[in-house]
Amino acid sequence: MYLDPLNPSQRRAVEYGCADLARKLPGPLLIIAGAGTGKTNTLAHRVAHLIVKGADPRRILLLTFTRRAAAEMTRRAERIVGQATGAGKRTPRVEWSGTFHGIANRLLRVHAKAVSLDPSFTVLDQSDGADLMNLVRDDLGFSQKASRFPKKGTCFAIYSHTMNSRHPLEETLERAFPWCSEWADELNRLFQGYVEAKQQRHVLDFDDLLLYWFYLMQEPATAEAVQRRFDHVLVDEYQDTNALQVGILLGLKPDGRSLSVVGDDAQSIYSFRAATVKNILEYPGLFQPPAEIVTLEQNYRSTQPILDAANAVISGAGEQFTKQLFSTRRSAQQPVLVTAENEQSQVDYIVERILEHREAGVDLKRQAVLMRASHHSDLLEIELGLRNIPFVKFGGLKFLETAHVKDVICVLRWAENPHDAVAGFRVVQLLPGMGPAHARRLQERLEQASWDFGSVAASAVPSTAREDWAAFTTLMQALCAAATDWQGQLGMVRRWYAPHLHRLYDAAQVRANDLELLEQIASTYRTRERFLSELTLDPPQAVGDESGVPSQDEDYLILSTIHSAKGQEWDVVYVLNVVDGCIPSDRATGTPEEIDEERRLLYVAMTRARDQLHLVHPHRLYIPGRGDAHLYPPRTRFIDDAALTLFERRTHGAPRDEDEPTHVGRAIDVAARLRELWVP
Repeated sequence: MYLDPLNPSQRRAVEYGCADLARKLPGPLLIIAGAGTGKTNTLAHRVAHLIVKGADPRRILLLTFTRRAAAEMTRRAERIVGQATGAGKRTPRVEWSGTFHGIANRLLRVHAKAVSLDPSFTVLDQSDGADLMNLVRDDLGFSQKASRFPKKGTCFAIYSHTMNSRHPLEETLERAFPWCSEWADELNRLFQGYVEAKQQRHVLDFDDLLLYWFYLMQEPATAEAVQRRFDHVLVDEYQDTNALQVGILLGLKPDGRSLSVVGDDAQSIYSFRAATVKNILEYPGLFQPPAEIVTLEQNYRSTQPILDAANAVISGAGEQFTKQLFSTRRSAQQPVLVTAENEQSQVDYIVERILEHREAGVDLKRQAVLMRASHHSDLLEIELGLRNIPFVKFGGLKFLETAHVKDVICVLRWAENPHDAVAGFRVVQLLPGMGPAHARRLQERLEQASWDFGSVAASAVPSTAREDWAAFTTLMQALCAAATDWQGQLGMVRRWYAPHLHRLYDAAQVRANDLELLEQIASTYRTRERFLSELTLDPPQAVGDESGVPSQDEDYLILSTIHSAKGQEWDVVYVLNVVDGCIPSDRATGTPEEIDEERRLLYVAMTRARDQLHLVHPHRLYIPGRGDAHLYPPRTRFIDDAALTLFERRTHGAPRDEDEPTHVGRAIDVAARLRELWVP
């Protein structure tokens, strides 16, 4: 029986409401899945069980926060269905599976006219959105303010938070960006200009994808058209949803029928993206009768002592779904709480343990060092280099943020949507001697010529660009021609771009290899639009810009922020700076809600460990840029005296030598001499 591997709670979640799908859809379901309790397996089995019981897989919508998660759950579900129905039958496909943004992109292409969209719209990635915001910022003169106006990245973050939280701008500023409150009127004008600039160029940013989908579900006629597509909607990582996403789900399933969500309130750590733990806490009460709640508590990852400590930490949170994680993995090894003399001592302890575990057979890749903020590992990275310990740090440039990849993508984006001035502005300036003024004039001429690149072939250009101008306009005409097959277009762009790549950037061969890989990726997509959309919405991580001297090491240590580590697991986990001021961050203690989220961050870090967990509390922290200035931070408030009994306590640092008392010759009466200084 395909459900036999499930534990009782998992099975209850999988089977809920599926007894008679032909007559009645199941009611709303909330699966509270504690860390390591098999939520992916449970959700995949529920999808499979729905299909086995008669649901049409083409009418199932599976929403996740990463395309990888969607692909993994879809593969599992289809494999389970194949096992349940017999190998001889063709396994049905779950066709609507992906991220919120990816599904939004697909639906908006289909229903573009219903929301007054040009179906050929292109999608801006976050850096392009920030660049367009900056153009509007400059046009409005805000970059010339006498006092400091927020930079483009901050402006873009404020805009995105406001859109996703559905809060008024003033409330967003007060809650998340209080240092920008004085600029409320200017920011309102900036955002109005930014929206108009996007609409003129027929582009959407990531926030727009959700906004347009949200408004699509507000109009009864269009909402019904989307609702008819899906009988069942399942959502992963529901604790990470924002107000827009919840509004979309309620538009899809107003009464909650056949809406199943899975998540863990104890792992809600993305408020800076406008996600809120209230969504999962309030989910049952959205419907009448309230949603069914099934709690998964059996952990398949960590040893019981690690879970005992994690349970103790999270028990101090405010409003929550109570759960006690348990495991069949017994161990005598408690998690370790280390008090180190200072930051260097903290680093020494971690490096010594890393090498010790490696010698004991635990590969470096099975060990991870986690931190609250990326810069917390600066000293550790230096020491790892000195000790010849290879490491990979999660973070840095994404694939589409590297210059050479962005150049090529912008050529294709401009051909797909000639109104996309952000792409065109970048592409024109790839030619030698072509600056911002030339780029603007060219775009104006193209607009007057209805975006016919042949009409500008004879345009006057700087002498340094004349040699390349004909090849450029020929390329753009070919890319815009309907007769040009998509397969091969990226090769055309690569050949045109090759001399510019060598002229503009170092490490040209490494970058050329990235573009060759990009061409291989492009060959797997049927259309240029689909390629551009998918790559923007879910970009690869590996990039030539990050490549250094080739390494022969196949094993390497993992360094990661706690936010980036969510969903991962390692045999041994070390957590840096487990002190007040770092966890919780001194910037996130203004409200009880902020403190609770910091508590959840520590809980997420602790529950990444399978076998061993080391939390390190440096006794002395130096203040950056202040010489010898330092402070003595207390251990994190989230490990109280009661929780201390669940840890093994250690200290690390050079012991102080006791000075032996010495006495040579006659004693000097310094006290008397000091008194004599003041005798009149």
